[in-house]
Amino acid sequence: MACSLAGDLHCCLHSGNLNGQAAVAHTSPNFEAVKPRAFDARPMLVIWEMTQACDLNCAHCRANARPRRHPLELSTAEAFHLIDQIAEMRVPLFVLTGGDPLKRPDIMPIVQYACRRGVRTSLTPSTTPLLVRDAVFKLKESGLMRLALSLDGSTADLHDGFRGVAGSYQRALDAVGWCHEAGLPVQVNTTVSHHNLADLDNMTELLSSIRVVLWSVFFLVPTGRAQLDQMLTSEEHEQVFAKLYAASKRVKFHIKTTEGQHYRRYVLQERALESTSKSKADLIARAPKGVNDGKGFVFVSHTGEVYPSGFLPLPAGNVLWEPLSQIYLNSPLFRALRDTSQLKGKCGRCEYKDVCGGSRARAYALNHDPLAEEPCCQYIPQSC
Repeated sequence: MACSLAGDLHCCLHSGNLNGQAAVAHTSPNFEAVKPRAFDARPMLVIWEMTQACDLNCAHCRANARPRRHPLELSTAEAFHLIDQIAEMRVPLFVLTGGDPLKRPDIMPIVQYACRRGVRTSLTPSTTPLLVRDAVFKLKESGLMRLALSLDGSTADLHDGFRGVAGSYQRALDAVGWCHEAGLPVQVNTTVSHHNLADLDNMTELLSSIRVVLWSVFFLVPTGRAQLDQMLTSEEHEQVFAKLYAASKRVKFHIKTTEGQHYRRYVLQERALESTSKSKADLIARAPKGVNDGKGFVFVSHTGEVYPSGFLPLPAGNVLWEPLSQIYLNSPLFRALRDTSQLKGKCGRCEYKDVCGGSRARAYALNHDPLAEEPCCQYIPQSC
């Protein structure tokens, strides 16, 4: 689920595409034995994958995106109906993603309709020739609140090699400039894997120089085109967390993680070490409950299927046949994911489980169980 205003509410933002639908494995939880938890009333964030069509060839693409649009994508009228539901649910944040949303000719009317319904909306376009200055200004005029652009390296070689198309790096930088010119806040999304692990310090300096409002750091989940050997180890996750936390103290933009929920645990640990008045237990008790897959977060596919996130391909329903609110509130899958008492392994024993909860998508990708322990967390739970 690239994403937008989520950093303002410390949400865990996912964007991206799906690669088919999977059945619940035999090791899945008891989806009926659940109790009400935080975020039961409504999600904090809904991401809609407008299309899977895209002209890039990204190494990590979860949809294996193709150039042409799918004939069963939600229509404009169905998109308006989805926005109506989101408005009625009073969802704080709505993200339009893909594929490339600019491949849809109705992108401007959809953004305008969301604006008229009072839905705060951001967009994650692909950096292709469709992303031009005029499009940025029209999106701003249509009521878009933020544009999110992908940059996966501080140089053209790194970024273009990852995205599979020469020139996408320069177009991203051009688009940042157009956003500044139009008065449209801009964020950058970066997928961290072994290809750019050594480039994060350079990325921090680049983002400081181009004046972004948020850096959303995505930690790779091996699904779609993303390969297991590109995923960071648990030790490498901690190394990146250390870099992000150090950077957060000196940069002017916000930093958040996607599919790196255990960064929240790392931050609380560091704050406990720095504090002379608050214990770890105090900090955990005061921390906001963490948004996670299906827990405050919803992903709607290009054909209307509803998932806990774009990285967790377990369908819970379809907005063409059932209201989004009913799927989110009543789906056994979503209800189970909101119940941290069902987490397994060390995630189930962890004192940070309500703040973190681990990546449910990564647990599913590696263990075929969305409630298994986070595979890339080296923390050993302790008593508070």
